[in-house]
Amino acid sequence: MGGKKCVCLCPKCLPGWLAAFGDMMSLLLTFFILLLSMSTMDRNKIAEAIGSLNGAMSVLEGGIQSEISPERKQMATPLETVDETADAVNRIASAVVEANEFIDSGGGPAITLQDAEEGFMINLPASILFADGSSKLVEGDSTLFLKRVSQIINQLPQDIEVSVRGYTDDSPLKMKDVFEDNWQLSAARAITVVKELVKNGVSPKKTHGAGFGEFRPIASNYTEEGRAKNRRVEIRFIAKHKDSKDKTKKSVLDSGLGKDVEIKDF
Repeated sequence: MGGKKCVCLCPKCLPGWLAAFGDMMSLLLTFFILLLSMSTMDRNKIAEAIGSLNGAMSVLEGGIQSEISPERKQMATPLETVDETADAVNRIASAVVEANEFIDSGGGPAITLQDAEEGFMINLPASILFADGSSKLVEGDSTLFLKRVSQIINQLPQDIEVSVRGYTDDSPLKMKDVFEDNWQLSAARAITVVKELVKNGVSPKKTHGAGFGEFRPIASNYTEEGRAKNRRVEIRFIAKHKDSKDKTKKSVLDSGLGKDVEIKDF
């Protein structure tokens, strides 16, 4: 007005490109956070990467230490060996979870991973492995599960022995022309599983089978549900040395399986 120039007193706004740039950075940050949340850490690969840094840079504990001398000798301290037991327990637990998703148990008991006094064990309901009164494996998802377990067994420490144990309920056998009693049936089933493990590459020197019949029930034989639990095959992983037993037990307890795999004291 009156020929005077109007002066804008409003604060200067940020340029438009800066707002677009900020939005892009926020989206990228969200994207990488999602990637990290969906990723899984491979313990072995992390250990290998740290070992490579130790040896190459000579600055971390356990790496190569250079010694000043005319001959430029290098002394290497051994890297700490990675305990494979915890990784094996996690892989078996993962196999158990996947098997329970695909194997139809018919409403009966599921496969469980359990803590045991001498190590840990897999509890397999007989109904997913055998037909009633038979010791012949039912082909299908159950044999694929045993094959996967065999592959994991081959990666366990050498001082861990695999004991396969068969159990039944107290019902008398309907057909006694093949087996005289439940004792023979349970032993035959255990040996069948042992042979399947050996067929898939497990050394026969580190595994054996045993039958206990109806004499070690884990549930009441007065109900059908209890009898179904008693008809089972256990694959026990037994550590021969005390240090290995402690590591194996700790691996099961610290595996963080919780809701996915049922872990019980035995």
